[in-house]
Amino acid sequence: MEKMLGEERRSFILSLLKENNRPFTGSELSRLTSVSRQIIVGDITLLKAKNEPIIATSQGYLYLQQSKPELHEKIIACNHPPEKTEEELNIIVDFGVTVKDVKIEHPVYGDLTASILVSNRKEVQQFMKKIKSTNAVYLSQLTSGIHLHTLTAPSKEALIDAETSLRNAGFLIGLED
Repeated sequence: MEKMLGEERRSFILSLLKENNRPFTGSELSRLTSVSRQIIVGDITLLKAKNEPIIATSQGYLYLQQSKPELHEKIIACNHPPEKTEEELNIIVDFGVTVKDVKIEHPVYGDLTASILVSNRKEVQQFMKKIKSTNAVYLSQLTSGIHLHTLTAPSKEALIDAETSLRNAGFLIGLED
């Protein structure tokens, strides 16, 4: 396959991300356009600079579709050691709730937010595998386990059920703590 050039390549990437409701890795996009992964990273940066709602997730690049059904959102405060991360995420997704991100308050950088975007156990497994294979540190390790998650769900009940289950499992920090 012949390598795609600049604007044509970025237009192709944008169309691919918009038309598919799944993430694409930099390596996949690299193969499809016959350029290096580093060129793809630059292309994504240029598309983001044009206000295209592309985010990098642990599964790859994803275009945030604007016409989603109405979702309910809630921010929860959690505290747990790193080895409890998979359990925490599984509790949440088992109620049909998506973990949108993780946020910490860093003493030097202020609020740091990282996209997670896991909605089911398979995505949780992929996220955990990526953490382990890269020896990455969880953001919450920078704050002794304290962190926030933004959760989204199609119903308020799902958010309440996930929150109740997390509280019962000892993951939540609340006013009563």
